[in-house]
Amino acid sequence: MTQRTLIRNATVVTMDDKLGDLLSGDVLIEGDRIAAVGKIASTDAEIVDGHDSIVIPGLINAHMHTWQTALRGVAANWTVLEYFRKMHAGLATVFQPEDLHIATLVGALNQLNCGTTTLVDWCHNNPTPAHNDAAIDALRESGIRAAFFHGTPKPDPKPGQPGFWEIPHPSVELERLQRARIGGLVKLGAAVLGPHYSTMEVSLHDFRMAKELGLIASMHQGGGPPRTPEGWQRLESEGLLGRHVNIVHGNSLSDEQLARFCSLGVSFSVTPESEMTQGHGFPITGRLRKCGCAPSLGVDLEAMASGEMFIVARIALGMQRALDNAAHREQTDSIPETSTITTREALRWATIEGARMLCMEDRIGSLAPGKQADLVMISTDALNMQPVNDPVSTVVMQTSLANISGVMVAGQWRKRAGELLAEGIAEKTARLRNSGRRILQGIGLPSEVSTLAGH
Repeated sequence: MTQRTLIRNATVVTMDDKLGDLLSGDVLIEGDRIAAVGKIASTDAEIVDGHDSIVIPGLINAHMHTWQTALRGVAANWTVLEYFRKMHAGLATVFQPEDLHIATLVGALNQLNCGTTTLVDWCHNNPTPAHNDAAIDALRESGIRAAFFHGTPKPDPKPGQPGFWEIPHPSVELERLQRARIGGLVKLGAAVLGPHYSTMEVSLHDFRMAKELGLIASMHQGGGPPRTPEGWQRLESEGLLGRHVNIVHGNSLSDEQLARFCSLGVSFSVTPESEMTQGHGFPITGRLRKCGCAPSLGVDLEAMASGEMFIVARIALGMQRALDNAAHREQTDSIPETSTITTREALRWATIEGARMLCMEDRIGSLAPGKQADLVMISTDALNMQPVNDPVSTVVMQTSLANISGVMVAGQWRKRAGELLAEGIAEKTARLRNSGRRILQGIGLPSEVSTLAGH
């Protein structure tokens, strides 16, 4: 018999243009899908009281290196140059498959706890198939909806070996994963180097490979000078750009390039905190808006910052408002009459735009009949939430982890009554600590870092 759940008398922020917001509405879930939204007559479903709650679509974290969870805080003071040297050429080289498993598992569980229902796990520390399998097993175990974006490690080359930027993406491994390991709540993507970080030959190979396999090709763009400055023009001339291409960061792209890519359907994922902290530059949110586009949002590095998507949305919104306000003052010597961006737009970045980036807007990103039942219940009875004068602004500007009472993925509760529904949390966090200690000691970081990691 199909499981039926009815959330009754909640404030429902659907993020659906036709349904809008309901100040006192119901959401009916049948199996893994939303059956109805509105005022729903009595039914034989399990009733969940939505009074003093706001229900929103599940948040979508469009870019995170979940394999770094055991290294939380380690990169908080690093620029991107230090990150390349100390993380990819250093810490990453001592990871075993079990390190990827526990980091990905705890990282994904934390995302659920924070209200993220879909995680783009950009995994680029996976030198063997066993590493990939360990990460995918962890995603499945967590219960989150995930896109496993298969990347490649980036160590310093040893004498006589080619650099990582000269090595084509391993299509055989992608084919193996696509055939034997992907399905259900986990889909596959290709986390390729792109022209900023690889030779032209590698970029052409990787883009063609992703297109042939029907995968999203996602790549970083930024963090130093490009290896192939003319790469994007060549890729476009070869017909390899389109909505299956995702660019992360994009700070170094020109306005002309951004406009051109937007016209081709390319998506962008902004990670505002890491970009500003590590030296990429200001997030391109406003530049995209001028092109008629909008970003998806990502946490990027829990080794550097918090994993809460509400924090990411607030930083993205606040940063772009500040840039817009500063530009207005420079032009007019006065404060703008009103804000350039609304809180609803920021919530779109963390929901609908994330779904669009994954080419899944027909399944996730909003609450509407027929879509997957991915949703978050936010309790509004705490001191930091009252009174609720504007539900969307309350969600974006006031909500914290402490207010997230329920999280559902594909019709299954993953968090309920404020408790994450996962067994053995203490044992998992102990494994995570042990993993972090081994990794730090294995690469010989300063003793005070290693010592702190042991507590």
